[in-house]
Amino acid sequence: MIAVENLHKHFGGFHAVDGASLSIGDGTITGLIGPNGAGKTTLFNVIAGVLKPTSGRVSMAGEDITGLPPHELFHKGLLRTFQIAHEFSSMTVRENLMVVPGAQSGETLWNAWFRRALIAQEERMLVKKADEVLEFLTIDHLADEKAGNLSGGQKKLLELGRTMMVDARIVFLDEVGAGVNRTLLNTIGDAIQRLNVERGYTFCMIEHDMDFIGRLCDPVICMAEGKVLAEGTIAQIKANEAVIEAYLGTGLKNKVQSGAAS
Repeated sequence: MIAVENLHKHFGGFHAVDGASLSIGDGTITGLIGPNGAGKTTLFNVIAGVLKPTSGRVSMAGEDITGLPPHELFHKGLLRTFQIAHEFSSMTVRENLMVVPGAQSGETLWNAWFRRALIAQEERMLVKKADEVLEFLTIDHLADEKAGNLSGGQKKLLELGRTMMVDARIVFLDEVGAGVNRTLLNTIGDAIQRLNVERGYTFCMIEHDMDFIGRLCDPVICMAEGKVLAEGTIAQIKANEAVIEAYLGTGLKNKVQSGAAS
């Protein structure tokens, strides 16, 4: 689905992404882990068109999408969520979903004046779709609540719901579990699995909760210092010497291993 080849993103002398190459298979839930500052979010931002790469190539289903802006990638089915949710706080949860699909009839002045019946019909369809999404995510009881009043976990569910309002092919999730209580995190995990199995969504997620990653993701990719350090199953990643060192440092790693041996 996605192929990243020798990707670089530099900010002056700082190489946030430094020659990363990886692939995200169609129909997978791929985990992306690594210590803070590893370049994970910058990599997401480059793939999703928020930042232009210094060099390298990104392709989607064989098509070169390097440097395309987010709105063009959106129409190709590539979407992303953010670590901090970006809801329209003064709008209801249902309305937050209804604004997602592009090219709505009510966006043109001509239709607003002369094709009100068409706009009303389209709005009824959007309400129906939004309510189906909210029911799928088990937050239909919040449909008329102001989005700004939701908890952090509920806002993450709302962001996931936005991806369901269009024909998403691949969704990049940036720390979907950050600041979310365990009950809601399980709900989010269930929704991701269902979207993957029942609707064929491909996911790539940045996450620090290794239990959550282990439950959902195969393969798991580890980054460090802007490069891909290792790739494999969660068990292989947890046992990888280079991964342990990247997270714990050489001294602490040796101390942990010494304690385990004794």
